[in-house]
Amino acid sequence: MSTLRVHWTIAPAIAPRPLINCNRCGGVKPYRCGEKFRVNANGKRIDVWLIYRCVDCDNAWNFTILERQNRREIEPARLAALESNDPALVRRFAFDAATLRDRAGRIEESPDVTVRKEFLDGEPERAVALALDLRLDGTTPLRLDRLLAGELGLSRSRLQALDDRR
Repeated sequence: MSTLRVHWTIAPAIAPRPLINCNRCGGVKPYRCGEKFRVNANGKRIDVWLIYRCVDCDNAWNFTILERQNRREIEPARLAALESNDPALVRRFAFDAATLRDRAGRIEESPDVTVRKEFLDGEPERAVALALDLRLDGTTPLRLDRLLAGELGLSRSRLQALDDRR
């Protein structure tokens, strides 16, 4: 019996969006990550925010990363990454749903994901079984049965029937 082993890395396609009361257009609106940090120095102290923008009117909201931090206490490489708007660091903060929820109260998470597939073992043409190794890079409200059905080209009822046969 030939088993095809595949590793899937599942990542949210859109960063969680805080739901903020927009004082410009009125009402609670989702804010999107602007993918830039604002670094403000006052003497030896530094404040850093990740800038978010209202999806309707572009009003700004600052997500605090560092507050009144002594410049000497910040690792030089991290400070350089903040000052240069390092995309990996922006992504790390933007996709930290738990911290964003703590600061903003409510967030909107998108079920849209990207799935990166890596074949580990076996030949797709000869496989009679499939072993999936799943890794989730960030949180998503997407249901696993919907993801599997969509990626495997099966209906959810067919997927359930296959699961019941085990």
